[in-house]
This record gives sequence, C-alpha cells and structure tokens, in this order.
Amino acid sequence: MLSYNGYIYLIAGMGLATYIPRWFPLYFLPQRRLPDWLVEWLDLIPAAILSALVVPALLTAAEPRHLDLLRPELLVSIPTFIVALTTRSLGGTVIAGMLLYWIAGKIF
Repeated sequence: MLSYNGYIYLIAGMGLATYIPRWFPLYFLPQRRLPDWLVEWLDLIPAAILSALVVPALLTAAEPRHLDLLRPELLVSIPTFIVALTTRSLGGTVIAGMLLYWIAGKIF
C-alpha cells in the first residue's frame, strides 16, 4: 500500500509521463519546416486512432472476441454515417445515431 507521499509521487510521475511527449514536439518543431509527406502522414493519425477504437467495438462481441456482423451497433452505425456525410452536422448526426440506437434497442 502506498503512503500519501507515494500517491503524490505517482500522480506527479504520471503527469510528467503525459506532459513531456506533448511538450517535446511543441518546443523543438516550431523552428523547423516538416516535409510535406510527414505532414500528410501525421494528418492520418486521428482517423487511424478513431478507427482502431471504433471498428472492434462495432464488429466483435463477447470475450473472447468473435466476429458478429448482426450487432445493433453496426447496423445503426451505417445509417448514422450516411446522415453524417449528407448533413455535415455533428449535432444532427449525434441525435440521429441516438434515435436509431434507441429504435434498434426496441427491435432487437
């Protein structure tokens, strides 16, 4: 069991572990021009991270994970994605997704 000081050191260490990797590029990169290919590659990281988080939740179920293409989440995500593409409205997409998920919960 950690003492009070141990918890303080632990929290401070976790803070540094998250702060330093964010500070490092902000401190050293403003003076430099990054190559265009690197900037384009860095622009793809948010989409890749979001896909890595969302796709397994939509396509797999239970533990151990197995493929399940009839999950309500997947069936709701398709029309919600279409709403997002056509309206380009975050609020409208969230409301449509919540409504569709509620309807899917009633049906399935």
